[in-house]
Amino acid sequence: MTQLNKAFILTAFIFLLFTQTTYSQSDSTIFSYKEYLTNLLKYHPIVKQADLKIKFAAAEQLAAKGNFDPVVSSSFKQKQFDDKLYYSLFKNRLQIPTRLGIDVVAGYENTKGQYFNPENKTDQFGLWNVGIEANLLQGLLVNERNVALQQAKIFQEMAQNKRQIMLNDLIFSASTAYLDWQKYHTIQKVIDESITIANTYFENTKQAFLGGEKTAIDTLEAFILLQDRTMLSQKNEMLISKAQQKLENYLWFNDVPLGLRQNTKPSTITTPIFQINTANNIKNMVDNQPIIQEKLNKQAYYEAEQRLKREKLKPKLKAKYNPLLATSDNSILPNYELSNYTWGIEFSMPILLRSERAAIQQGKIKIEETRLDIQNKQNELTNKIENTLEQQAIIQRQLALQLRNVAGYQQLLDAENQKFLFGESSVFLLNKRQEKYINGQLKLIELQTKIQLETLNYLYFSNGLLSMNN
Repeated sequence: MTQLNKAFILTAFIFLLFTQTTYSQSDSTIFSYKEYLTNLLKYHPIVKQADLKIKFAAAEQLAAKGNFDPVVSSSFKQKQFDDKLYYSLFKNRLQIPTRLGIDVVAGYENTKGQYFNPENKTDQFGLWNVGIEANLLQGLLVNERNVALQQAKIFQEMAQNKRQIMLNDLIFSASTAYLDWQKYHTIQKVIDESITIANTYFENTKQAFLGGEKTAIDTLEAFILLQDRTMLSQKNEMLISKAQQKLENYLWFNDVPLGLRQNTKPSTITTPIFQINTANNIKNMVDNQPIIQEKLNKQAYYEAEQRLKREKLKPKLKAKYNPLLATSDNSILPNYELSNYTWGIEFSMPILLRSERAAIQQGKIKIEETRLDIQNKQNELTNKIENTLEQQAIIQRQLALQLRNVAGYQQLLDAENQKFLFGESSVFLLNKRQEKYINGQLKLIELQTKIQLETLNYLYFSNGLLSMNN
């Protein structure tokens, strides 16, 4: 099989898979919230973008670990002039960093020539050395390498927090879009029912007019009622279309946006989408919120940075000790003698330490700002959670009352309809009864949507959205 044929078959297979996946959800009459969220968390670009933050943090940690990588360096210099070898200098060095401010070093030197600094002189076999370089004061326990590694680990946790925040925001906005779509579809059912009733009234009135029982005005009134319901239906269909377009912003498959077929409908509004556990401790929920966790990690990041700034107040004292190892004709292995070594000390310290003290003051300010931000956010989230619980309780009472009202409106409408059939009522009275019944149903739908929105708010503020959908 040629490469072209293979490519064609693969393309056809992907096309068939995509086509089946695209229409599998829209062929079904009901597009449930669970199916919607499954698609969202699997294919939406923001989910993939959130995952990239984890990968970026892993790369950041790898870079911090790179500060502990051994380093090999070599240099070679030679001068030739007037048929004379002035010098030939070869140096090779291996440096191995450690978690402490101590480096293990090893090297090899070999020099030749007639003119060079005598301190660089070696025999024909060269000179080996191995030893340590240690920061005895500043940088011994707290140093850039250690702090960078600590901050990289904290950065990874912050990336997890940011990922969770992005997913929470995505689920919240997507769920709001689904609830709107569900609300307007439910309203449409009520309107369709009212159109059916209005059409029945119109047909009955028209037949009664032809039979001489009703006047032309009664027929006109019934016709206008039917037209009003039709206009209301058309207006709501526009709202459904807008809600569906908003919903489709969250539907993707393999980086390709999806659309719903016209016959696709949401699940019924009477079945609650969200379930909550109000027995959980509010303080624990707030403390585990990814927004709070991110700020706590941010504070830890600044505190690690502050430890390094305080370390800068110490003087720099660096000690170096390198035993020298020589080789000879008799042995290829270097010979160690206690009396052969190099050593040295380097010391430095700023007199006024103004830069260092200023950096510490700035670090304190950043930590304090973060601490105050955490307190404010904790208080804000606590109040929001408590408020959503109160709102849910209020709406539940309103919902129970409205359910009884709708049942009463329906009984009144049925009774008025019976009176109308016996000629004891008018289209006007039927219209009023129907308006009360429809408005009651619409108010009930609003309350059912409100309770779901408040439950959604509770889950969002209490960090329950992701656990709900796992």
